[in-house]
Amino acid sequence: MRIAVAADHAGFPLKAIIVDELTKLDVEALDLGTFDTAPSDFPDFAALVGRAIQNGEAERGIVLCGSGVGVCIAANKLHGIRAATTHDTYSAHQGVEHDGMNVMCLGSRIIGEALARELVQAFVGAEFQQETRFLRRVDKINALEAAG
Repeated sequence: MRIAVAADHAGFPLKAIIVDELTKLDVEALDLGTFDTAPSDFPDFAALVGRAIQNGEAERGIVLCGSGVGVCIAANKLHGIRAATTHDTYSAHQGVEHDGMNVMCLGSRIIGEALARELVQAFVGAEFQQETRFLRRVDKINALEAAG
């Protein structure tokens, strides 16, 4: 599996932890920046991760900002992206299993290193469950997106 990872300046300090944990899990991390703490705009990095998924460069993504909220809003504007801010392990795996979440959004000012690592483990270890009810719900999400 390849996971695209990106962060704005606020998320930058936690990004290295995320990439390290992915490496420990034998998951290829596609690091899309930022590469320093110079002020930057979170929508740019949400777009990089979302487009990497759209283009088939990555199966999933993790994007970081200060709260996780801004990158989540921005990522969800992209077709086919189902992003959620997840600051607990249940949401990190359940979002994938039931809702087809493909982008996990994290707030580096909200969580610390240990929880970040646990969230990555939960996200990576989860697979969408092909149950009828989950398929039906994701189809409805896709219909909302298509309707604009």
